[in-house]
Amino acid sequence: MRSYVLVVNLIAILSTAATAWLIPVTGTDLVRFGVLTLCAAIAIEGTRQIERQREYDRAPSVAYVDTKAVWSVAAVIALPPVLAAAMVVVTYTIAWLRIWPHQRPVLPHRWIFSAATVLCGTQAAVVVLSLGMRHYPGAPDSGLLAGLGDLAVIIVAAALRWAINTALVMIAIALSSPPKSISELFSGFGDQILEAGALGLGLVTAVVLVQANPLVLVGVVIALVALHRGLLLTQYRRDAHTDATTGLVTKRRWRQLAEEELGRTRAGRKLGVLFLDLDNFKTINDTYGHPNGDLVLRAVGDALRAEIREQDVCGRWGGEEFAIVIPDIHGEETLLHVAERIRHQVAVVSVALPDRDTVLTDLTVSIGGALYPAANITSVDDLLVATDMALYRAKQGGRNRVELAPPAQ
Repeated sequence: MRSYVLVVNLIAILSTAATAWLIPVTGTDLVRFGVLTLCAAIAIEGTRQIERQREYDRAPSVAYVDTKAVWSVAAVIALPPVLAAAMVVVTYTIAWLRIWPHQRPVLPHRWIFSAATVLCGTQAAVVVLSLGMRHYPGAPDSGLLAGLGDLAVIIVAAALRWAINTALVMIAIALSSPPKSISELFSGFGDQILEAGALGLGLVTAVVLVQANPLVLVGVVIALVALHRGLLLTQYRRDAHTDATTGLVTKRRWRQLAEEELGRTRAGRKLGVLFLDLDNFKTINDTYGHPNGDLVLRAVGDALRAEIREQDVCGRWGGEEFAIVIPDIHGEETLLHVAERIRHQVAVVSVALPDRDTVLTDLTVSIGGALYPAANITSVDDLLVATDMALYRAKQGGRNRVELAPPAQ
């Protein structure tokens, strides 16, 4: 993996140096570069908090959707190659300084590699544009687009830039964390449609920069900020709260909701927490494969969702473990009744495995539970410790059973 990253970085440097002085830089080019840099800085600042959340919530095995591409695509179309490369470096540097000011000791190598993949794609686009366009880049007296032919060349160049960048990133993901299947590697690939939109907006930006009043670019900045706030923020908040396999809430979101419910627990009422662990789930994965194991997890998640109340919170804790918050219950007898009902519900789940012509049945689950408030239980952390110990006793007791933490003394 390290060798691959070093090779990509070296290719980026050499290819950038090879194309840098193909076209001389004019004063007009420098002014346009300054305008693009200013717009990029404003857009990055306006979306800083959202981008930080996107990066934090993003799974390591999913390629990053780079909306900064608007500015670097515009630069590769409208500016000489050396300034197009400089725009990539500038946008990544600004984003690095503004988005992750507290993470610099950990992440620089990843950002450098990401910039290198974009530079590789940019140099390929430079070659296509310089060979195919009548006026590359747009000169003050020639405009930018001389007809549909130039538009077709720009589209090909932008597509090639995206394809090289994405391919290099996907290879890195596959090398650093080998996927269980091709479908897993491309699980988040649909989000790349957002980057296609950024490429299209980059073309509009280039045309405005060369053939219209640069002040119009204010509209592009506004559009980018609105896109983030109206679409990306909603999408990534949803993704951060929802487990992709089961549709239940994530571990982090479950804990947030558990804290809220604990704070709302009234005097004289109790809050229950259940931990569930599918018995012998590793055998299912080993025998039928992880994709079929995911089908089992999804079916169990559906069964849990159907069995709990609307105000209860069910989440996937990790692997084959689930956690349920049950607010406003009377006491241990109620919690035990709910746990047994869930255990029986899981036992009747059946899962058809389409690639094996097999139906899995007789699933069992071990359950640990605890109540708040109770002896030595005053927080969510206390509840987690108590339920985990109860779950351990259920496992040690033979599995397919319910164990509750000791009641208050």
